[in-house]
Amino acid sequence: MSALELQKLRESSEWFPEKEYLAQRTWLQTTCARVLSCGPIPRHVAFIMDGNRRFARKSEIEREEGHLQGFNKLAETLQWCLDLGVSEVTVYAFSIENFKRSKDEVDGLMHLATEKFKRLLKEKDEIMKHGVSVRVLGDFNLLPRDLQEIVADVMYISRNNTRAILNVCMAYTARHEITNAFKELSWGVNKGLIEPSDISEEVMERCFYTRHSPDPDLLIRTSGEVRLSDFLLWQSSYSVLAFVDVLWPEYTIWDFFQGILYYQMNQRQVQVAKDNRDVRRVRAVYESDRQEVTKVMAGEGGNTDQSTSLPERISEYAAKREQRIKNFVETLEAKRTQQLLNMLPARTASDLPTS
Repeated sequence: MSALELQKLRESSEWFPEKEYLAQRTWLQTTCARVLSCGPIPRHVAFIMDGNRRFARKSEIEREEGHLQGFNKLAETLQWCLDLGVSEVTVYAFSIENFKRSKDEVDGLMHLATEKFKRLLKEKDEIMKHGVSVRVLGDFNLLPRDLQEIVADVMYISRNNTRAILNVCMAYTARHEITNAFKELSWGVNKGLIEPSDISEEVMERCFYTRHSPDPDLLIRTSGEVRLSDFLLWQSSYSVLAFVDVLWPEYTIWDFFQGILYYQMNQRQVQVAKDNRDVRRVRAVYESDRQEVTKVMAGEGGNTDQSTSLPERISEYAAKREQRIKNFVETLEAKRTQQLLNMLPARTASDLPTS
């Protein structure tokens, strides 16, 4: 296929280069994908897309062009994931720490993000065709207003899609996310929705930006750096971590296949650790419930109903706790949904059903 033909295919869809991918895919790539599909495929893969600026210096091109090449690689990688059956992808697009870069670079990155999300809106039919739900995770208040509106628009129109999920972390760090979760929990306690004793690891996770997603099975970082850079620190505790010594724009399908193979070689040990964690969590919640019931019974003194055993009291308490948590999560979700609706541009907001 000629370069001109490939360019035409590339221009047909920036975010979903399926035609270009199929035109370039070799029989060897197809065979390797089929072989890998015989083993466990990670349901959720996260990427730290590192190396755009170094790629620009190495290639002697403008820094902005390096970031653009990085976006093109993202679109290509998403196609590999779809083809292999990875149903969810999370990418580290812009850290809160990146705001410390020069104003020119930050403005350039915000402009690039705005243009690419505008293009995604134009490719609405492709979003629906592939059944992709796009979620942007982070502190929206730190983003320019025009970008907030476009991001909210994309999230809103794709909210009901379930075949695949793309999480784009922008204005994000794990520490910021965890701090925000503590604020949400404090808000819930102050509102009387939950008790301090209701707070557990699971309740904490329901306050994260990633609350609708399972933890990543595989986390891949490019550029040769061996650190997480404040990305999904909580969620990646039981992920297979793969550090690749290649700059993000130079990341290839063979690097991707190698990451999948590395996951398959280590998945069993990680799963055992996750199972042990789940058992520990259940025990911790039960012990918390037991302690709370014991306090109540001690306060009742001789007025305790002797016909009700301690296990029965614990079961009753657990049911009430779960109902409190359910109400808290629903209220929190409604608040966040309203925040999203408030960010929608006027043309989209006008189409919302009236209550």
